[in-house]
Amino acid sequence: MLNVTGSGANETSGGIGVLPPSYYEFFLSEVAKARKPSPIRGLLPLEQTPGLISLLAGKPNAVLFPFTSLQFTAPDPNGSNGEVIHKIDDDMLSTALQYGPTSGIPHMVEWLMDFQEQEHGRKKKGEGWRVSVTAGSQDGIYKAVQALLNPGDAVLIEKPVYAGVIPMFETLGCEMIEVETDPDGLNSLSLHHILENWPSSRPKPKLLYTVPYGCNPTGATTTLARRHEVLDLLRKHDILILEDDPYYFLYFGTRPRIPSYFMLEAQTGDRNVGRVLRFDSFSKILSAGIRVGFVTGPTPILDAMDRHTATANLQPSSFSQAVIITLLRAWGRQGFLAHAHKVSKFYREKRDVFEAAMRRHLHGLAEWNTPEAGMFRLLLGEDGDSANIIRTKAFKNGVLALPGTVFLPNGAPTAYVRAAFSLLEEEQVDEALRRLSVVLLEERRSSGGLSSRG
Repeated sequence: MLNVTGSGANETSGGIGVLPPSYYEFFLSEVAKARKPSPIRGLLPLEQTPGLISLLAGKPNAVLFPFTSLQFTAPDPNGSNGEVIHKIDDDMLSTALQYGPTSGIPHMVEWLMDFQEQEHGRKKKGEGWRVSVTAGSQDGIYKAVQALLNPGDAVLIEKPVYAGVIPMFETLGCEMIEVETDPDGLNSLSLHHILENWPSSRPKPKLLYTVPYGCNPTGATTTLARRHEVLDLLRKHDILILEDDPYYFLYFGTRPRIPSYFMLEAQTGDRNVGRVLRFDSFSKILSAGIRVGFVTGPTPILDAMDRHTATANLQPSSFSQAVIITLLRAWGRQGFLAHAHKVSKFYREKRDVFEAAMRRHLHGLAEWNTPEAGMFRLLLGEDGDSANIIRTKAFKNGVLALPGTVFLPNGAPTAYVRAAFSLLEEEQVDEALRRLSVVLLEERRSSGGLSSRG
């Protein structure tokens, strides 16, 4: 494996070392290396040349598009003007209705680059990173996995892990190495044990996949101390981080917001940047159905992902991007953050309602930790196989949750159950947990009265 020390990186004026493009040759998959740039899409920027007459692209004639004007309403994030009408201007509407760049429409990419620079303290020039817009962060994660992993590669994942990534690794035949988690997030001691005892005869994992804020399904947020330890370990062993952070803006803890891995890699250790690939999403704060996310990270990896997009879905939706960028430009960064704060406050209240209902109905029947971000609770029941209880007995009693087995790559039985608290009103929460408590009590009696937990 290639190991790059401070002397191997290109140093910026701020003393930060930027890993060179050649560093990523080891990490890119054979499929990614084989993908060639789109011959048409590679020439599209030349159409903007003044005086040029283009016969290049097979774009439909916009005069036949039936949309002539579009507007929408959205609340003032500062609460002073009520509902505000936002009109997509003519130039943006023209962009929205036509094919667009693979990495996202320029106004959108520019806004996001500026935002990431301010939010995570990373200079957008000279540090070797950029942004690509994706069709939701799931789309970005899938293309990153395809760009970085070969069949049979080992990959580090959290235990339990977000169920949506398991099929990505399974279809490649990857060996999923589970790193333990606890209420403080990813367990750095578990990671240390895995890496320090890795057989010298086997290639080490190329990457770690982690959800550091409000992890799905555990709800845990990885502490600052843990993040430092994890980052140091991955630097030592030359491993990339896939930082999947859809709940970053759904943080409602009492402590100050913890810096992202993307921020920390420029502030700590050898300050060599370029090992973090970060995924953000608008799904939890603007709209899940609009399907727009963005990935931030090393240019060579994003280039490989864009080549995949160019041959798969051509581009993220120009229409969806136009709606979002119209809103973001009207709100500005502070307006967006004000809206995000309202969203996190809403979910904190939902969490507290759920917590109170659990204390009323599940005390002595289950264990749980209190999340500081996200929209999930992970409950530990008494029975070793929650799938049987949830899919049969709980369902028959009119309540449904997600058995923890779906978050384990081997599908092993587990007592864990994931419950989402994002949608239900207080009365529904109370009734749902009352119904679940009835099932758990019946299960305890039928199994001979297991010792209580709480």
